[in-house]
Amino acid sequence: MELTRRDAAAALAAIGATGGVALGVRRATDDGPIDADASWDGEGSPDDEAVREAMTAVARVLYPEEVSGIDAFVDGVLDGRLDGSAHAEGVRAAVTEVESAARSWYDAPVAELSAAERDDLLRELGADTAEEDPAGTTAERVRFFVVNELLLALYSSPTGGELVGIENPQGYGGGAKSYQEGPR
Repeated sequence: MELTRRDAAAALAAIGATGGVALGVRRATDDGPIDADASWDGEGSPDDEAVREAMTAVARVLYPEEVSGIDAFVDGVLDGRLDGSAHAEGVRAAVTEVESAARSWYDAPVAELSAAERDDLLRELGADTAEEDPAGTTAERVRFFVVNELLLALYSSPTGGELVGIENPQGYGGGAKSYQEGPR
């Protein structure tokens, strides 16, 4: 199943985020190698490009194998989420923590790690079992701002919703017929 920038727009609408106007502006390559440039040197907060690279790398581990179009989808979602809000700053701070751990434990940025290493990194951070809490521990913040952010976007989109049997995710128009059919 291919995710599109239209899925990203639908996910943003479903979660009440802004940024729909920016969706046509950025273009990302589709599921090719992640370009892990030196856009973050490990000091301060990563710039938006470094946040996008890290979030895309994490999404490639979190999303089911049958999903394609991850780069453009994550990029489209982040167009609406990296908007200068307190939530955007939380995303940046959590990505900073993930990047710091990757560089400390694996001597490489998240985007340069193999899929297995990225999975290990998230587990070592405790993001796989932590409760979500935007003001909690590192594991809880990474769970809230990175893992759950990506999963919410995926399963709020029409294509992601189809993966789990939700024909019309909340906030996505259409589906009157499905409501009249009753349970399956």
